[in-house]
Amino acid sequence: MTFSRKAKPFHFQTAAWLWMWGDRRAITHCTCGQGRLGFLALLMMVMIPLGGADPPCSWCPFCAGMRSFEASDGEGGGDTAMMQQETAPVPALSKKTEQPKECFLIQPKETNEDATKTRKRKKKKITDVLAKSEPKPGTPEDLQKLMKDYYSSNRSVIELEELTLPDFCFLKANDLTHSLSSYLKEICPKWVKLRKNHSENKSVLMLIICGSAIRALELIRSMTAFKGDSKVMKLFAKHIKVQEQVKLLEKRVVHLGVGTPGRIKELIKQGGLNLNPLKFLVFDWNWRDQKLRRMMDIPEIRKEVFEILEMGVLSLCKSESLKLGLF
Repeated sequence: MTFSRKAKPFHFQTAAWLWMWGDRRAITHCTCGQGRLGFLALLMMVMIPLGGADPPCSWCPFCAGMRSFEASDGEGGGDTAMMQQETAPVPALSKKTEQPKECFLIQPKETNEDATKTRKRKKKKITDVLAKSEPKPGTPEDLQKLMKDYYSSNRSVIELEELTLPDFCFLKANDLTHSLSSYLKEICPKWVKLRKNHSENKSVLMLIICGSAIRALELIRSMTAFKGDSKVMKLFAKHIKVQEQVKLLEKRVVHLGVGTPGRIKELIKQGGLNLNPLKFLVFDWNWRDQKLRRMMDIPEIRKEVFEILEMGVLSLCKSESLKLGLF
Protein backbone atom coordinates (compact mmCIF):
# COMPACT_ATOMS: atom_id res chain seq x y z
CA MET A 1 0.00 0.00 0.00
CA THR A 2 1.48 3.35 -1.05
CA PHE A 3 1.32 6.65 0.90
CA SER A 4 1.46 10.20 -0.34
CA ARG A 5 4.27 12.50 0.81
CA LYS A 6 1.87 14.79 2.63
CA ALA A 7 0.21 11.96 4.55
CA LYS A 8 2.42 10.35 7.15
CA PRO A 9 2.02 6.56 7.48
CA PHE A 10 0.98 5.09 10.81
CA HIS A 11 3.49 2.30 11.40
CA PHE A 12 2.92 -0.74 13.54
CA GLN A 13 5.89 0.11 15.76
CA THR A 14 4.39 3.52 16.44
CA ALA A 15 1.09 1.92 17.44
CA ALA A 16 2.85 -0.55 19.72
CA TRP A 17 4.85 2.27 21.35
CA LEU A 18 1.67 4.28 21.92
CA TRP A 19 0.06 1.17 23.47
CA MET A 20 2.87 0.81 26.00
CA TRP A 21 2.96 4.53 26.85
CA GLY A 22 -0.73 5.20 26.45
CA ASP A 23 -1.29 5.87 30.17
CA ARG A 24 1.65 8.26 30.42
CA ARG A 25 1.52 10.31 27.22
CA ALA A 26 -1.47 9.63 24.93
CA ILE A 27 -4.10 9.85 27.63
CA THR A 28 -2.61 12.94 29.21
CA HIS A 29 -1.84 14.85 25.98
CA CYS A 30 -4.80 13.85 23.79
CA THR A 31 -7.35 16.65 23.80
CA CYS A 32 -10.18 14.40 22.60
CA GLY A 33 -10.07 12.39 25.87
CA GLN A 34 -9.77 8.84 24.54
CA GLY A 35 -8.04 6.00 26.39
CA ARG A 36 -6.77 2.46 25.86
CA LEU A 37 -9.84 1.30 23.90
CA GLY A 38 -9.11 3.86 21.25
CA PHE A 39 -5.58 2.51 20.86
CA LEU A 40 -6.94 -1.05 20.43
CA ALA A 41 -8.89 0.27 17.47
CA LEU A 42 -5.73 1.94 16.19
CA LEU A 43 -3.92 -1.39 16.23
CA MET A 44 -6.58 -2.71 13.84
CA MET A 45 -6.02 0.23 11.47
CA VAL A 46 -2.26 0.29 11.19
CA MET A 47 -2.34 0.67 7.45
CA ILE A 48 -4.72 3.64 7.38
CA PRO A 49 -2.75 6.74 6.31
CA LEU A 50 -2.69 9.83 8.49
CA GLY A 51 -3.78 12.79 6.43
CA GLY A 52 -6.75 14.49 4.93
CA ALA A 53 -8.75 16.79 7.09
CA ASP A 54 -7.19 18.45 10.09
CA PRO A 55 -7.53 16.22 13.19
CA PRO A 56 -9.18 17.50 16.34
CA CYS A 57 -5.94 16.88 18.23
CA SER A 58 -2.57 18.25 17.31
CA TRP A 59 -0.83 14.84 17.11
CA CYS A 60 -3.27 12.10 18.30
CA PRO A 61 -3.23 9.22 15.72
CA PHE A 62 -6.49 7.84 17.05
CA CYS A 63 -8.45 10.93 16.03
CA ALA A 64 -6.95 10.89 12.54
CA GLY A 65 -7.56 7.12 12.13
CA MET A 66 -11.14 7.34 13.35
CA ARG A 67 -11.86 10.15 10.91
CA SER A 68 -10.59 8.09 7.99
CA PHE A 69 -12.50 5.08 9.28
CA GLU A 70 -15.77 7.03 9.44
CA ALA A 71 -15.22 8.25 5.88
CA SER A 72 -14.80 4.68 4.58
CA ASP A 73 -17.50 3.02 6.69
CA GLY A 74 -20.27 5.26 8.03
CA GLU A 75 -21.90 2.47 10.06
CA GLY A 76 -19.16 2.32 12.65
CA GLY A 77 -19.48 5.96 13.56
CA GLY A 78 -22.35 5.44 15.98
CA ASP A 79 -20.49 2.71 17.88
CA THR A 80 -17.39 4.81 18.05
CA ALA A 81 -19.36 7.78 19.41
CA MET A 82 -20.92 5.55 22.06
CA MET A 83 -17.45 4.22 22.94
CA GLN A 84 -16.17 7.77 23.26
CA GLN A 85 -19.00 8.65 25.64
CA GLU A 86 -18.43 5.53 27.75
CA THR A 87 -14.64 5.78 27.89
CA ALA A 88 -14.40 9.57 28.21
CA PRO A 89 -12.67 10.22 31.53
CA VAL A 90 -14.50 12.38 33.99
CA PRO A 91 -12.35 15.38 34.73
CA ALA A 92 -11.38 15.43 38.36
CA LEU A 93 -12.73 18.25 40.41
CA SER A 94 -9.91 20.57 41.15
CA LYS A 95 -9.72 21.27 44.83
CA LYS A 96 -9.09 24.87 45.44
CA THR A 97 -6.26 25.11 47.87
CA GLU A 98 -6.88 27.77 50.43
CA GLN A 99 -4.13 30.30 50.46
CA PRO A 100 -2.77 31.05 53.93
CA LYS A 101 -4.10 34.30 55.18
CA GLU A 102 -1.73 36.78 56.76
CA CYS A 103 -2.51 37.79 60.31
CA PHE A 104 -1.82 41.31 61.41
CA LEU A 105 -1.88 42.21 65.12
CA ILE A 106 -3.35 45.61 65.60
CA GLN A 107 -2.25 47.24 68.82
CA PRO A 108 -5.09 48.82 70.72
CA LYS A 109 -4.98 52.55 71.03
CA GLU A 110 -3.78 53.76 74.39
CA THR A 111 -6.44 55.67 76.20
CA ASN A 112 -5.94 58.41 78.73
CA GLU A 113 -6.73 56.02 81.60
CA ASP A 114 -4.04 53.55 80.45
CA ALA A 115 -1.52 56.35 80.16
CA THR A 116 -2.20 57.46 83.71
CA LYS A 117 -1.85 53.88 84.97
CA THR A 118 1.53 53.41 83.32
CA ARG A 119 2.71 56.70 84.75
CA LYS A 120 1.74 55.61 88.24
CA ARG A 121 3.65 52.34 87.91
CA LYS A 122 6.96 54.08 87.18
CA LYS A 123 9.29 54.33 90.13
CA LYS A 124 9.76 57.83 91.39
CA LYS A 125 13.32 58.94 91.85
CA ILE A 126 14.36 60.98 94.84
CA THR A 127 15.43 63.80 92.54
CA ASP A 128 11.91 63.98 91.03
CA VAL A 129 10.30 64.09 94.46
CA LEU A 130 12.68 66.69 95.86
CA ALA A 131 12.50 68.88 92.77
CA LYS A 132 8.75 69.30 93.21
CA SER A 133 8.81 69.66 97.00
CA GLU A 134 9.84 72.77 98.83
CA PRO A 135 13.03 72.52 100.91
CA LYS A 136 12.34 72.00 104.61
CA PRO A 137 14.89 72.65 107.35
CA GLY A 138 16.12 69.67 109.29
CA THR A 139 14.96 69.12 112.85
CA PRO A 140 16.20 66.94 115.74
CA GLU A 141 13.17 64.71 115.17
CA ASP A 142 14.48 63.88 111.70
CA LEU A 143 17.75 62.61 113.15
CA GLN A 144 15.96 60.60 115.82
CA LYS A 145 13.68 59.00 113.21
CA LEU A 146 16.62 58.08 110.97
CA MET A 147 18.40 56.45 113.90
CA LYS A 148 15.34 54.43 114.84
CA ASP A 149 14.82 53.24 111.25
CA TYR A 150 18.50 52.31 110.89
CA TYR A 151 18.75 50.29 114.12
CA SER A 152 15.23 48.81 114.17
CA SER A 153 16.22 45.67 112.23
CA ASN A 154 18.99 44.53 114.60
CA ARG A 155 18.17 46.16 117.95
CA SER A 156 15.60 45.35 120.58
CA VAL A 157 13.01 47.79 121.87
CA ILE A 158 15.04 48.51 125.01
CA GLU A 159 18.18 49.20 122.98
CA LEU A 160 16.26 51.56 120.70
CA GLU A 161 15.09 53.52 123.73
CA GLU A 162 18.69 53.87 124.89
CA LEU A 163 19.59 55.42 121.55
CA THR A 164 16.96 58.12 121.95
CA LEU A 165 18.54 61.48 122.80
CA PRO A 166 16.87 64.04 125.08
CA ASP A 167 16.08 67.51 123.82
CA PHE A 168 18.90 69.19 125.73
CA CYS A 169 21.42 67.37 123.50
CA PHE A 170 20.44 69.47 120.49
CA LEU A 171 21.23 73.03 119.56
CA LYS A 172 18.91 75.30 117.63
CA ALA A 173 18.59 74.04 114.05
CA ASN A 174 19.18 76.23 111.01
CA ASP A 175 15.95 77.60 109.55
CA LEU A 176 17.57 78.10 106.09
CA THR A 177 18.09 81.81 106.74
CA HIS A 178 21.60 81.63 108.20
CA SER A 179 25.01 81.41 106.63
CA LEU A 180 27.50 79.13 108.33
CA SER A 181 29.25 81.97 110.16
CA SER A 182 26.02 83.48 111.45
CA TYR A 183 24.70 80.08 112.52
CA LEU A 184 27.91 79.23 114.43
CA LYS A 185 27.85 82.61 116.15
CA GLU A 186 24.27 81.94 117.25
CA ILE A 187 24.90 78.49 118.70
CA CYS A 188 28.31 79.37 120.19
CA PRO A 189 28.43 83.01 121.33
CA LYS A 190 31.41 82.35 123.66
CA TRP A 191 33.63 80.84 121.00
CA VAL A 192 36.58 83.21 121.59
CA LYS A 193 36.81 82.23 125.27
CA LEU A 194 36.58 78.49 124.49
CA ARG A 195 39.25 78.80 121.85
CA LYS A 196 41.73 80.44 124.22
CA ASN A 197 41.22 77.79 126.89
CA HIS A 198 41.75 74.86 124.52
CA SER A 199 45.31 73.45 124.56
CA GLU A 200 44.95 69.70 123.99
CA ASN A 201 46.42 67.87 121.01
CA LYS A 202 44.65 65.15 118.99
CA SER A 203 41.34 66.91 119.54
CA VAL A 204 39.08 69.70 118.31
CA LEU A 205 36.50 71.91 120.01
CA MET A 206 34.06 71.97 117.08
CA LEU A 207 33.62 69.30 114.43
CA ILE A 208 31.61 69.89 111.25
CA ILE A 209 30.64 66.79 109.22
CA CYS A 210 29.69 67.17 105.54
CA GLY A 211 29.17 64.88 102.55
CA SER A 212 32.24 65.51 100.37
CA ALA A 213 35.71 67.07 100.31
CA ILE A 214 34.60 69.83 97.93
CA ARG A 215 31.78 70.75 100.28
CA ALA A 216 34.26 70.81 103.18
CA LEU A 217 36.40 73.39 101.36
CA GLU A 218 33.33 75.52 100.71
CA LEU A 219 32.40 75.44 104.40
CA ILE A 220 35.92 76.42 105.46
CA ARG A 221 35.84 79.45 103.14
CA SER A 222 32.39 80.48 104.36
CA MET A 223 33.30 80.50 108.08
CA THR A 224 35.96 83.20 107.81
CA ALA A 225 33.90 85.69 109.80
CA PHE A 226 33.45 83.21 112.64
CA LYS A 227 36.79 81.43 112.99
CA GLY A 228 39.04 84.48 113.43
CA ASP A 229 42.43 83.21 114.62
CA SER A 230 41.22 79.66 115.15
CA LYS A 231 43.24 76.78 113.72
CA VAL A 232 41.14 74.86 111.15
CA MET A 233 42.03 71.38 109.84
CA LYS A 234 40.70 69.54 106.80
CA LEU A 235 39.60 66.05 107.75
CA PHE A 236 38.86 64.31 104.45
CA ALA A 237 40.58 61.64 102.36
CA LYS A 238 41.24 63.59 99.16
CA HIS A 239 45.03 63.84 98.56
CA ILE A 240 45.72 63.48 102.32
CA LYS A 241 46.78 60.22 103.99
CA VAL A 242 45.51 59.18 107.41
CA GLN A 243 49.04 59.01 108.89
CA GLU A 244 49.77 62.59 107.84
CA GLN A 245 46.62 63.85 109.52
CA VAL A 246 47.42 61.90 112.69
CA LYS A 247 50.88 63.52 112.85
CA LEU A 248 49.43 66.99 112.33
CA LEU A 249 46.91 66.48 115.14
CA GLU A 250 49.72 65.32 117.45
CA LYS A 251 51.99 68.30 116.72
CA ARG A 252 49.63 71.26 117.00
CA VAL A 253 46.45 72.42 118.65
CA VAL A 254 43.40 72.45 116.35
CA HIS A 255 40.18 74.28 117.22
CA LEU A 256 37.97 73.51 114.22
CA GLY A 257 37.76 70.35 112.16
CA VAL A 258 35.77 70.06 108.90
CA GLY A 259 35.60 66.76 107.04
CA THR A 260 33.76 63.69 105.82
CA PRO A 261 32.40 60.95 108.10
CA GLY A 262 34.57 58.22 106.54
CA ARG A 263 37.88 59.92 107.35
CA ILE A 264 36.71 61.13 110.78
CA LYS A 265 35.69 57.58 111.70
CA GLU A 266 39.10 56.28 110.60
CA LEU A 267 40.93 58.91 112.69
CA ILE A 268 38.89 57.96 115.77
CA LYS A 269 39.68 54.26 115.22
CA GLN A 270 43.43 54.87 114.96
CA GLY A 271 43.48 57.11 118.02
CA GLY A 272 44.41 60.23 116.11
CA LEU A 273 41.26 62.09 117.17
CA ASN A 274 39.98 62.20 120.74
CA LEU A 275 36.29 63.07 121.17
CA ASN A 276 36.30 63.90 124.91
CA PRO A 277 37.25 67.62 124.53
CA LEU A 278 34.68 68.02 121.73
CA LYS A 279 31.97 70.59 122.58
CA PHE A 280 30.03 71.05 119.32
CA LEU A 281 29.21 68.53 116.58
CA VAL A 282 27.48 70.16 113.58
CA PHE A 283 25.98 68.24 110.64
CA ASP A 284 25.74 69.87 107.22
CA TRP A 285 22.16 68.66 107.11
CA ASN A 286 20.24 70.88 104.68
CA TRP A 287 22.74 71.22 101.84
CA ARG A 288 21.89 69.29 98.63
CA ASP A 289 24.19 68.12 95.86
CA GLN A 290 23.54 68.20 92.09
CA LYS A 291 21.12 65.29 92.44
CA LEU A 292 19.25 67.17 95.17
CA ARG A 293 20.38 64.67 97.81
CA ARG A 294 21.16 65.67 101.35
CA MET A 295 24.06 64.17 103.23
CA MET A 296 21.84 61.74 105.16
CA ASP A 297 20.02 60.66 101.98
CA ILE A 298 23.13 58.76 100.83
CA PRO A 299 23.20 55.28 102.46
CA GLU A 300 27.00 55.04 102.76
CA ILE A 301 27.33 58.40 104.48
CA ARG A 302 24.34 57.72 106.73
CA LYS A 303 25.90 54.45 107.89
CA GLU A 304 29.24 56.11 108.70
CA VAL A 305 27.53 58.93 110.63
CA PHE A 306 25.69 56.44 112.86
CA GLU A 307 28.92 54.54 113.46
CA ILE A 308 30.54 57.79 114.65
CA LEU A 309 27.60 58.38 117.00
CA GLU A 310 28.17 54.97 118.58
CA MET A 311 31.90 55.63 119.10
CA GLY A 312 31.20 57.83 122.12
CA VAL A 313 29.15 60.73 120.75
CA LEU A 314 25.86 59.48 122.22
CA SER A 315 27.34 59.02 125.68
CA LEU A 316 28.92 62.49 125.58
CA CYS A 317 25.57 64.00 124.55
CA LYS A 318 23.73 62.35 127.42
CA SER A 319 26.37 63.61 129.84
CA GLU A 320 25.64 67.17 128.57
CA SER A 321 29.25 67.80 127.56
CA LEU A 322 28.52 67.70 123.82
CA LYS A 323 25.82 69.44 121.78
CA LEU A 324 24.53 68.48 118.32
CA GLY A 325 23.59 71.03 115.67
CA LEU A 326 21.89 70.74 112.27
CA PHE A 327 23.03 73.38 109.78
